[in-house]
Amino acid sequence: MVETRDRIFTVPNALSLARLLGVPLFFWLVLAENDGWAIGLLVLAGLSDWADGKLARALNQTSRLGTLLDPAADRLYILATLVGLTVRGIIPWWLVAGLAAREVYMGLVLVVVKRHGWTGLPVHLVGKAATMCLLYSFPLLLWGDHDGAAATAARVVGWAWALWGTALYWWAAVLYTQQARQLIRALPPRAGAENEGVAPAP
Repeated sequence: MVETRDRIFTVPNALSLARLLGVPLFFWLVLAENDGWAIGLLVLAGLSDWADGKLARALNQTSRLGTLLDPAADRLYILATLVGLTVRGIIPWWLVAGLAAREVYMGLVLVVVKRHGWTGLPVHLVGKAATMCLLYSFPLLLWGDHDGAAATAARVVGWAWALWGTALYWWAAVLYTQQARQLIRALPPRAGAENEGVAPAP
């Protein structure tokens, strides 16, 4: 198998970049209340998020750039959705505050980790699951802002996913804190080199 960690032009990276480029378009669609297109784009973003991880492993195209692009795209979609849905009054400020507080907390954790010479934290399955729960909940909440029985069902399921995703998001923060403690207590990283298998925590 060919080592591709330093490669830039890979299929997974192209998918992550396309997902990033779709963030401003998605944000505009939400604010313009073009909900059908916004939901479709968000669904495509979620599918590409799943696909780029699968392809990276299947094609042996895991790369350092990919470990940066993937969580960056996830965070930007969550941010764009939170701002857009809050402006439209679909979700309350307390949900935004809870997720924002978690991001601030994780930012502080990463600052501490980097001060000890590590580039980041290994991505945890719970953190990835939390992100996917939130990304799946947003199109349902957007759909639930309309009339009809289907919209009502979408709103109920969307809120279930959103609350579960938020709880997992904070649980992942606890797990990342434990990982940070373990890294700091471990042997120091190699001088002048990045740590293998380390990426920003989602």
